[in-house]
Amino acid sequence: MTVTDAETGPTTTTGRPWASEALHRADPQLADLLAAEAERRAETIQLLAGENLTTPAVLAALTGPLIDKYAEGYPGRRHHTGCALADAAELLAIDRARELFAAPHANVQPRSVTSAMLAAYAALLRPGDGVLAMSLEHGGHLSCGSRANFSGRWFAFTGYGVREDDGLIDLDQVRDLARQHRPKAIVAGSISHPRHPDWAAFREIADEVDAYLIVSAAQTTGLIAAGVAPSPVPYADVTVAATHKLLRGPRGGLLLCTAELAERIDRAVFPFSQGGAAMNEVAGKAVALAQASRAEYRAYAQRTVSGARVLAEGLAEAGVHPLTGGTDTHLVTADVSPLGVTGAEAERRCAAAGLLLGKCALPYDPAPAAEASGIRLGTGTVTSQGMGEPELAEIAGLIARVLAGGAVAPAAARVRELALSFAGRA
Repeated sequence: MTVTDAETGPTTTTGRPWASEALHRADPQLADLLAAEAERRAETIQLLAGENLTTPAVLAALTGPLIDKYAEGYPGRRHHTGCALADAAELLAIDRARELFAAPHANVQPRSVTSAMLAAYAALLRPGDGVLAMSLEHGGHLSCGSRANFSGRWFAFTGYGVREDDGLIDLDQVRDLARQHRPKAIVAGSISHPRHPDWAAFREIADEVDAYLIVSAAQTTGLIAAGVAPSPVPYADVTVAATHKLLRGPRGGLLLCTAELAERIDRAVFPFSQGGAAMNEVAGKAVALAQASRAEYRAYAQRTVSGARVLAEGLAEAGVHPLTGGTDTHLVTADVSPLGVTGAEAERRCAAAGLLLGKCALPYDPAPAAEASGIRLGTGTVTSQGMGEPELAEIAGLIARVLAGGAVAPAAARVRELALSFAGRA
């Protein structure tokens, strides 16, 4: 398996740390597991909306000498010595994030998007404060009020949703609920809504009730960076972003905010919710942010959207109904119930054929959450591998064939053939 990168050229598996002789000597059992994972990826088609391939340049940064540097604190204000070069790396990442997203302030230390959401809440709220966010049933993240999550235990959430007739965010409901509950913060953003939110409308509503506006943009961070999706940064008090997913960096979070909130955000990350930063991840983020500023990345982001639209159209033709009738992003959320299957069954059947996607609860879903009626797909990984509209059209047909009860073996053989033909590209 060979992965290519515009910055580094071809990189074979023998150049990957997980395939090194040192790892095989030290821990052959784990080395074999990692090799098997690489083989699994090469032979299947990855349509999970939250996954992507990091570039070889990012991987190089992740395994570089900053991997074991303890740099608790912020540049120029560390709690340990020997941090001058770590400071320079973090400042590089911060400057690139600010420039890429036209943000007054950026914090690149959060280890995950959920950690970044925790910091955003901690900076702006106190336990018991009211928050208005998209309900989990309509596409809100766990950090938007789930009782299993810190958010639902510490804050008083009210959920808004989408209209039943067209699946679009019901801004009239958002406004009415904001006037009724007077929340301290409004959260805009979703993990499964395929259309661009109206950021200006959310800002207007937040201003009317004197609420902070937090935007959860994890799914579309890469599209925003490329200018393919409208940016929430000019409207939000705090924007919570992801450095993995479409941005193709290391798994992690990113916080963008106004200058007025900079100190509060930084203190909410460290020392309130995290200790020392993972400096190798910060370095990897710096690389990903630099790559996302280039024309090649913009073209990639545009292809993820055009491919998703073809995927949605192909599923619709087969009787799998895309929410809102299509997509503006790399996401496709679709109702599989017309084919007589649940989302969970669709996930299982597709996985058996090597098509990896996720079940998804739909707004106004009559099915139990564990089964659901929908599936959620993303085109980030397959686009990174070089697949385009023809391949996405074929993939839609393969999914439809499997869900309609067709024989799995022929579909699985074609999936493996198609996957292997693109496994050496990124």
